[in-house]
Amino acid sequence: MNALLFRRKNKLTVDLGGLHQERDNLCSFLHSNLNIDITSKGKELLVDSDELSPQELKRTVRKFVYHRNLNNTYWVALSNGVVKINKFKEAKKNKRKKEGTTPSIITHGW
Repeated sequence: MNALLFRRKNKLTVDLGGLHQERDNLCSFLHSNLNIDITSKGKELLVDSDELSPQELKRTVRKFVYHRNLNNTYWVALSNGVVKINKFKEAKKNKRKKEGTTPSIITHGW
């Protein structure tokens, strides 16, 4: 019985990274899907839950990114209990110098 009185809720963190403009939408998505309390602190969301695992939170955040069609530019990672939304680095494009077509050396006999 005493163990239930002193049991702390898990403090899980979602680091929004470059997706801070979607903070309110993510809060409402997590609240509606998981029925948990969420507080916002800068570029982080703090999740209070006693039965939610970090893997479950990661899966739900990934689902949000997918439903908002952001999965081509953002990806979700879990490290040290923190769910982080990262942006893909843009690949450097090799700029080839386009050379003009060379004139044909073959002489035509007509």
